[in-house]
Amino acid sequence: MYEGVDEAKRATLRRFAALGAAASLTRLVDPPAGSEVDVREAILGYLNAVPGAHFSKLRDDLMLGTGETQHHVRRLLEVGAIESHRDGDYRRFFPADQFSELQQVALGYLRRATPRGLVLALLVNPDATGAELARALSVSQSTVSKYAAELADAGLLERGDGYTLTRPETMLVLLVRYADSFDERTVAFAARAADLIEIR
Repeated sequence: MYEGVDEAKRATLRRFAALGAAASLTRLVDPPAGSEVDVREAILGYLNAVPGAHFSKLRDDLMLGTGETQHHVRRLLEVGAIESHRDGDYRRFFPADQFSELQQVALGYLRRATPRGLVLALLVNPDATGAELARALSVSQSTVSKYAAELADAGLLERGDGYTLTRPETMLVLLVRYADSFDERTVAFAARAADLIEIR
């Protein structure tokens, strides 16, 4: 049983380490001895694929222990290979120098299912009412209002007679570029939206 878990963990780390090794960011890391190199490159690779992941998601997806993750994340922060942004109760992590503060905030909200659904719905139908958004997301109108208020406070949405995304192009680019790191609905959206933007 444990042997299977270890093999799965090694395979996961190798997969993301390959992404990390391909990124120039890995050169910022002062490589430690042994398998620590693989773990740190795996974290870098993972964050290149899933920017804005919070600690628990990073730890669980890479099948690491809490202490192990804390150790490597702390070291990567110290050497400037990654950076973090506080998002309510979460601290979210990003490859260093790749995302503006606005993009980090946007990714923090897009990593949450209901705000992401709200953004997707407004990108598809910018004139959607609160009631229509609630139906589309299968939530109450008060839930829509709650997250709309949070997005407005973050500068990502304006509330007036309806709801208007203030930076739809930023949201669109992030959703399409990182669609695979969200959910099937986002992947389906990206397949339809890909011809609207040029991913650089």
